[in-house]
Amino acid sequence: MVLSLVNLCAREVVSDHSSSPYWLSCVPRELYRALLDAAFTHCRPLAVGELVQRWPERTLTVGGSRKAGECPPNRLCVQALLLAVVRGLTDKRCCLQMLDLSGLQCENGRVEDSMGGWSLSVALCSMVLQARAAASRAHRRDGERERKRGLEAERDRGTIKRDRGKVGCGNSGEGSQGGHGVEEVEKMECKTNERMLPEDESVKGVRRRMEIQRRKTISEGKSNTSSNSSRLCDQDWDEVVVVHVRADLFVNSRSWERVRDALSQPGPLQLHCHYLRVEELSAPSIASLLGLLPQCVLIPDAVLICAQMVLSLVNLCAREVVSDHSSSPYWLSCVPRELYRALLDAAFTHCRPLAVGELVQRWPERTLTVGGSRKAGECPPNRLCVQALLLAVVRGLTDKSSLSQPLEVLKLPYLCLTSTDLAYLSCSQHAPFLRELDLSENWLDESSLPSLRRLLAQAENSLCQLSLCGCGLSDSLLSALLPSLSSCQALRRLRLALNPLSRTGLLCLARTAAGIPSLRLLLYPNPLEEYEPGLPALPSSAQLLDWPLLEESEGRDLTLRLLEEVLNLRGRSRDLLVTSDLLNYSPDLTVDE
Repeated sequence: MVLSLVNLCAREVVSDHSSSPYWLSCVPRELYRALLDAAFTHCRPLAVGELVQRWPERTLTVGGSRKAGECPPNRLCVQALLLAVVRGLTDKRCCLQMLDLSGLQCENGRVEDSMGGWSLSVALCSMVLQARAAASRAHRRDGERERKRGLEAERDRGTIKRDRGKVGCGNSGEGSQGGHGVEEVEKMECKTNERMLPEDESVKGVRRRMEIQRRKTISEGKSNTSSNSSRLCDQDWDEVVVVHVRADLFVNSRSWERVRDALSQPGPLQLHCHYLRVEELSAPSIASLLGLLPQCVLIPDAVLICAQMVLSLVNLCAREVVSDHSSSPYWLSCVPRELYRALLDAAFTHCRPLAVGELVQRWPERTLTVGGSRKAGECPPNRLCVQALLLAVVRGLTDKSSLSQPLEVLKLPYLCLTSTDLAYLSCSQHAPFLRELDLSENWLDESSLPSLRRLLAQAENSLCQLSLCGCGLSDSLLSALLPSLSSCQALRRLRLALNPLSRTGLLCLARTAAGIPSLRLLLYPNPLEEYEPGLPALPSSAQLLDWPLLEESEGRDLTLRLLEEVLNLRGRSRDLLVTSDLLNYSPDLTVDE
């Protein structure tokens, strides 16, 4: 009841602008908030301006979260608010030091007489630049006023000296008239001293010395050029920030220059970014914008959203961001999780191992996919980037700055992993939590098997999907790996396509797969006996993919018949799907129990 009565009274008070000189002079500071809310609610821009210009508190918050159905602030009221902030800089009654305008913009563009985020950002930057220009003009006026005052004092002093000289010359020719002239000069000096000096004789000497020192400073300043004087004046007041403004910034190509000037030029108003939205802005401009928002100034919950951009522009932005490692503390603290993928791809593409390591250490998801199919002639990923990736994964959950949650999906195809890399990977603390592991197209040899077996041993209770396609697994390597595969009792999908296996090695794989109760899919490679003659002793996955198969179907029919016998002996012919069809194979292909 009391609150509604205060609001009703505030509405009546701000409704009549002609009475503002009366209630502004006597209203207590506790009622300013209610009066300002009423002025915004009932669209009284003149009242808004007068209240903000003499705001009695250090902090003013306008905007924030609005209730459902509540109208946004009127455009005229917002403009009056911004103008009043500039006028309040020279008003001694204003105590404002922190202005929070975050959330003030209208998100619904259909609301009439409201101010959206794009126009509000332009108005805010104009306010900052206007305050700086007004302070500069006021400072120059003060300097000019001091200079004129000093010149007047110098002229008065020079006139007295000339009159005294004339009197001295007159004494040589006229005795009585000279005495009369001395008396006149003494009277003039007394009048000047009475005007310039106080009556108290005890402080006359101190005041006199101060006046001499001031005139000396003015005379020294006159010898400098006007440009240097202006620069020195700017240095005097630029470092003093009167009001800190916290707001949301919406930046596009049309408003970029104004936003840049407002953020780069110092002045009595310091602009802080709470929420940043960028559209239709080139990559160099976005990089410059990030440089204007240092971490020490930016509000910690700042968010960068690049909306409605084409993918190529996003990639260009990511390239600019990761190119400068000195700026990584900034963009790592505010970049949204949706952009981590683009930044990591850019770091790999343009060889930024430091950025790779820092991104993986802060990876916000439980799925990490790096690599993918490479085009013909495309260079493999840089070794430094791969090592930085593995080192960040190995750190696991031990480093406070690293991954905050264990990885469940790790896909590292086409990275040319070596035995040393796999040794690093097998030491990761994420291994016991892995549900999917993809090491396809990474060539495996005898030196890599111990690390791979150790990795599978750690993930045997959680691993549900394993892909080792195109890894160069021969019969001997596969026979050494089968015991580790048989221990993965949670495995549901096993993909081993494009490996150089004979029909004998394939049957050994089928027996091991049939012995895993949870397995539902086996993607096996075509045995070497089904290819036309001419294959090398240990063909690569690309050769197996391009080499033609025999036109006769006897070899394929024999393989299918032998596989069916193995499944029947194990009782897995119904719940285990085995296939070698890469063309019609779907990653989501499963067989229900």
